[in-house]
Amino acid sequence: MSTDQIAVAVAFWAVLGAGLVVLAVLSVRRRRARGEEDPRLARMGSALTLAAIYVALGLVVPGVVIAVGTRMDESTASGQELTPAQVDGRRAFSLSCAGCHTLAASNAAGVAGPSLDAMRPSVELVLDAIANGRARGNGQMPADLLSGDAARDVAEYVAAVAGR
Repeated sequence: MSTDQIAVAVAFWAVLGAGLVVLAVLSVRRRRARGEEDPRLARMGSALTLAAIYVALGLVVPGVVIAVGTRMDESTASGQELTPAQVDGRRAFSLSCAGCHTLAASNAAGVAGPSLDAMRPSVELVLDAIANGRARGNGQMPADLLSGDAARDVAEYVAAVAGR
């Protein structure tokens, strides 16, 4: 789903929720103006208003988070711009490396492997670690976790953001 489609869906549900709130409030006011102070109706109006607010917030807040999250794919939390290859590297890092390594730019807090923020490795060192593993591939990091463009993208991403 594209960002525009998400924005349209969020706007639709927000308008629908706001409309329900307005209808519930107007209904309660009309009844009060006519002197109909039925406590059941007042409770029902309040319940409808709360339900509309919950529905609106339940759709608007996640929609905004999703929309903002898709725009943040091209930068890190610190605002550092990423190349398309580094964006792909961030995704691959999240799937293959984040469970073991610490890297603030990916919100990764693994403890089995070293903190990449502290190491600030070069592209070459990351490529070597991916290709050969550590402890000759018999340690905690096996060899050949990634290959080709995926390995290169992760190496470029880690070298660009580690410790920044």
